[in-house]
Amino acid sequence: MDWLSRLFEMMPVRGRLDLRCSYGAPWRIEQGPGEANEIPYHAVVGGSAILEDPAGGKPLRLETGDILLLPGNPRHVMHDGGGAAPLKAHNRASLNFTISENLGSDARLDLLCGHFSIAPPHDRLLRNYLPPILIVRAGAQQAGERDSAGQQLAGLVTLMRGETADDHLGGRAMLNALSTAMFALVLRLASETGDAPCGLLALAGHPRLAPVVAAMFNEPARAWTLPELAQLANMSRATLARQFQEKVGRSPGDLLTDIRMTLATHELRKSSISTGAVAEAVGYLSEAAFQRAFKSHMGITPAQWRKAAQTSATIDDLELAKRAEVMSRVEDA
Repeated sequence: MDWLSRLFEMMPVRGRLDLRCSYGAPWRIEQGPGEANEIPYHAVVGGSAILEDPAGGKPLRLETGDILLLPGNPRHVMHDGGGAAPLKAHNRASLNFTISENLGSDARLDLLCGHFSIAPPHDRLLRNYLPPILIVRAGAQQAGERDSAGQQLAGLVTLMRGETADDHLGGRAMLNALSTAMFALVLRLASETGDAPCGLLALAGHPRLAPVVAAMFNEPARAWTLPELAQLANMSRATLARQFQEKVGRSPGDLLTDIRMTLATHELRKSSISTGAVAEAVGYLSEAAFQRAFKSHMGITPAQWRKAAQTSATIDDLELAKRAEVMSRVEDA
């Protein structure tokens, strides 16, 4: 299985469209931060926009076909770039989504706004290994690249735009499902085109490092050594370690541990699998060693996590994590 498919198998992701914006200049959008486990997205389906860099860097221009993800989940500002005071926007609810619009008539923006929810603690893996701002330019793909991820992504956004044109039967379900698929296609396109300057996508997009990432995702239980991983990349151990440090700020061992813990929390939700079996599945020779590693990484024991997951199946995943933390403090006391 490829690494991205494996990641989505281990880590539940839900997409949701929140808003369709239809603005004429001058306009301004201020959003965020969202909930702790959310990644906001914006898809420009018409017009253009200026994103003020949340980190204080140079403003970024977004064109039709561009999709913006904000894994850092910051407060962020987008505007038309003209500098005039924005016209007041008004929201109106449709059956399946909300439309925000103003009375402006020039340089109109058509924007889909939503977010991806990643169940804790799986959001740690993405937040640690994705860049704080990720932009993919699906509209910039060449017409001849019919089967490229960019063309697929552009087609998906076109479907979303069509669903927001009217309140179709099943529209909310369709829009949320398409949003979830968008997340996978954005990560695919970023890894294929090298648009991610750092993080997991930069590793996966590197022709010599990609086999290392794939190996760790596909065989997390294997006792990988640095020389083995370096051989997969056809690099020296020092070069491999340096490449990981430059691209993600972590070692290959750190990534392997994060993958193992992500898989472990996923497997612990299954009541039919013992803790010892989970330990073996993620590469620990003894249940005791797994218990120590899990507690060190997650802050709670596997039993505490499993109890919280099993007794809180109907509550929001964020609340699940809060309950697990409370249980940990009670048991430690």
